[in-house]
Amino acid sequence: MAERSTAAVDVAGNSGDESLTAEADQSTADGVAQKRQPGTEHDQAQGDLVVADSVPARALELHSGHKLARRYRLEECVTRLDGFSSWRAMDEMLRRAVGVHILPADHPRARSVLSAARSAALLGDPRFVQVLDAAEDEDLVYVVHEWLPDASELTALLASGPLEAHDAYQMVLQVSQAMAAAHREGLAHLCLTPGTVLRTSTGQWRIRGLAVSAALRGVRSDTPQRADTEAIGALLYAGLTQRWPYETDAHGLSGLPKDLGLIPPDQVRAGVHLGLSELAMRALANDGATASRHEAACTTPEELAKAVIEMPRVRRPEPSFTPPSEYPRPPYARTSYTAAGPVPPPVPAPPAPLETRTGKALKWAVSALLIAALGLGSWQLADVLMDNGGEPLDTVPQTQPKDDKPRQAEPIAIKNATDFDPFGDSTEKPSDISKVYDGKSDTYWQTDYYRGYAEFGNLKPGVGVILDLGKTQTVGKVTVTFKGETSVELRAADSSAGSQPTSFDDYAKVAKGSGTSVTLTPDKKVESRYLLVWLTKLPPESSGTFRGRVVDVKVSS
Repeated sequence: MAERSTAAVDVAGNSGDESLTAEADQSTADGVAQKRQPGTEHDQAQGDLVVADSVPARALELHSGHKLARRYRLEECVTRLDGFSSWRAMDEMLRRAVGVHILPADHPRARSVLSAARSAALLGDPRFVQVLDAAEDEDLVYVVHEWLPDASELTALLASGPLEAHDAYQMVLQVSQAMAAAHREGLAHLCLTPGTVLRTSTGQWRIRGLAVSAALRGVRSDTPQRADTEAIGALLYAGLTQRWPYETDAHGLSGLPKDLGLIPPDQVRAGVHLGLSELAMRALANDGATASRHEAACTTPEELAKAVIEMPRVRRPEPSFTPPSEYPRPPYARTSYTAAGPVPPPVPAPPAPLETRTGKALKWAVSALLIAALGLGSWQLADVLMDNGGEPLDTVPQTQPKDDKPRQAEPIAIKNATDFDPFGDSTEKPSDISKVYDGKSDTYWQTDYYRGYAEFGNLKPGVGVILDLGKTQTVGKVTVTFKGETSVELRAADSSAGSQPTSFDDYAKVAKGSGTSVTLTPDKKVESRYLLVWLTKLPPESSGTFRGRVVDVKVSS
């Protein structure tokens, strides 16, 4: 459940089949269908939120397996609503799971969604689920964001009960500080709910859907800071009481009893931390009044964050400690009793280590070895003196061993070569591939040209050439000559491969380098039949594009 929850933007409410715009008086600021009660405090604070009218949107004909930008493969549809959909997808270039929101390019909110996603991506605050990409591909607009499989929504955490005081304190502190940083950059959320606040396995709280959720739903506000502050107060209220602070049930939580009004959390549930209870009331739309104190209401996330810091810190509860059981007395240790009380039995002192039977045997063995070593050394010394006619040892000529000649590297013939483009269209100039090993300096094999970036225009991690050595051989080094400075890796297939591998993962990296003439020497012994010369960064051309050119490849043992 945690993995699925991190993909959605919490765009669907808890109202079953009801659409986001099914009723004119619905409020979608918190992602849940809620009917406003005229004259209530919630209505006064949230009355500035505006939800755009439902617009006819062209249905998207997408399915699992569809690929965006030749990179993002859709796997599971999480949400489909009001002309857009949210998916769990796979980034095939970086081999990681991501979340993707997709809507037609002619959707009335497409431009605002792109603008909001790019603004959120520039923030770069790790407390928010990061926007990784936002672009228009043919007739679609898509936004790619992080996928957090180890994170749990606040909704799921509250299903088992209210938060501990320390966890609630950390949640409101981190969320208010994160939203204060976002508002300083001119970004608002407007859709903060228990479904958009996540806790990772390390205890960090993260927020998803900054600016993007509101843009997808068409939510606007004349007082965005007040709206986000009240939403944080509602999150704290729910964390302390496991109840939603309004009369309407939402997010799997029961609302407050009708006609009772907004009462402090410590009056809803016993044992609630008093300081956090008062803080929740200051953040909610109650004019800042609490049951025991009268302080100014917090109207911005910045004020709320300062109020959290000023209150006494809520410490983590001490772990419960179970004392160890008493060590059982051995049956032979009988306790005697006297008039003065029990007397413990005497404990005999252990013998000295070398006074035991084993110790004595060890002493005799060591003595015998020392005597044998002295006798052998004396005999060898006497033998050397007799061979030298009694002359001193330092006059005996010393013979120096002759140095062996270093083994000469032998060239290995390349039997065949194949172009390799597993992350593109599977082909890269195959007609010229034989020129990489024809031994001529005026011929070369070249890649396609790429615009914008030397790393293949940021479209794929690289392309390469697979070398077939005819049989498994020991590879000592590979020398590659390029036109223009090029970054390259040497990768080798397993020696047991019977046929040429077709997957990039079947080739292990053994060396890398860059330049116009690069010698790739593995750190350890490599035995393989199939080698992959993998280009990772291309030199520029005069036209502003980037293209790789391999003049010659030589392999030696």
